Amino acid sequence: MRARQHFSSVLIFAFISACGGGGGPSGETVTTTPPPVFESPHPDIWDTVSASEAGFDGDTLDSAFEYAMTDGFYSQAVLLIKDGKLVKERYRGITDAEAATLASVSGLPEGQSAGYWQDLYGDRDAASTVTSWSTAKSFASALIGMAIEQGLLDSTSQSASDFIDEWEADDRASITIQHLLDMRSGLIPKCSRPDTGLVGECSDYLSASSGGNIIYAADQLSECIDRKFAVPGTVYPWVSPQGDGAYEAGQFYYSNCDTQVLGEIIFRATGQDPSLFAQQNLFEPLNIEADWWRDDVETGQSNGNYLTYCCLDSTAQDFAKFGYMLLLGGIETSEGQNYASYVSEILAQEETYRNQFWAYCDGPPFTASPDCENVLVMTIGFDGQYILVDQKNDIVLVRNSL
Repeated sequence: MRARQHFSSVLIFAFISACGGGGGPSGETVTTTPPPVFESPHPDIWDTVSASEAGFDGDTLDSAFEYAMTDGFYSQAVLLIKDGKLVKERYRGITDAEAATLASVSGLPEGQSAGYWQDLYGDRDAASTVTSWSTAKSFASALIGMAIEQGLLDSTSQSASDFIDEWEADDRASITIQHLLDMRSGLIPKCSRPDTGLVGECSDYLSASSGGNIIYAADQLSECIDRKFAVPGTVYPWVSPQGDGAYEAGQFYYSNCDTQVLGEIIFRATGQDPSLFAQQNLFEPLNIEADWWRDDVETGQSNGNYLTYCCLDSTAQDFAKFGYMLLLGGIETSEGQNYASYVSEILAQEETYRNQFWAYCDGPPFTASPDCENVLVMTIGFDGQYILVDQKNDIVLVRNSL
């Protein structure tokens, strides 16, 4: 889009010059050389390259993709980008065995038929959308970085209560945007019940450790804002698998609510709901088509609060464009590189979780640390949704499940 706008300005300049607007003496021919049209490194459609041309052993790569598509893994899409080109991709729908397994464990009356699952998760190809689940958290993080560069947020160290004014009059004013990004807010996790949709404090470790299941609530924002601090040293049922763990202040506790509040900060800081802000500043520059889920409230950001903690739908190829943007170090435009400072911070992380991104070492013991020579930065979503960025080898790997 920016390239077309820039090219239009060149045409306008040429037209004015032809009409005598160049300012030279009458009758004198003025020769001008228009600047080159900007060619974005962010692809609309991926260029392809063979495995051997990309430096891979073809048979080994085939074996890896066959493994990824193993019956029982419920894989929908796997694709590999190397040096900005698509090397290999595979797609499939549900297998007969997978459909039969789901039918045998489903609590839905209609779900006890394998045909139900075959109809729901039939053939899939490159044009089929996939659901990101918590991979969306990393997209929300990128929007925070964009809002900072645009001067709509001061920095990640800014108090969240500057925008979440419900927190400004109590001790929650100490929570920074960085605390939310790193899931160290210290606020009690919230969960919703599938039978009623009511939201309350999580009652067990399993529900809390997956972020706090709020997906069943009609309003998935209000209760995330209306949380209190957990009390250090207090035993909560959600702290440990045994239900007898004491809460430690400042520790990492995976929290869907923390990210949902980040979405509201984006809304209040920019005046745009997260989806619209993403469309203008992230999706359009990267040639991504995506849909973000909302909850069911009639008010909120845009007739419903956008679920920034999850649920961004796009194609696997488009998700790879987000990973490639990170690999490039930001969004390249005719004016230069945007958001480079925030992206460089993401790529430089040397701990397992920071800024809504995960990181692991590419070798044993696989824990990200300053001692690791190649830290792999990635998004991770429920049921195995991944965008993996390998800076050392210039690779983006995407995997999505049905």
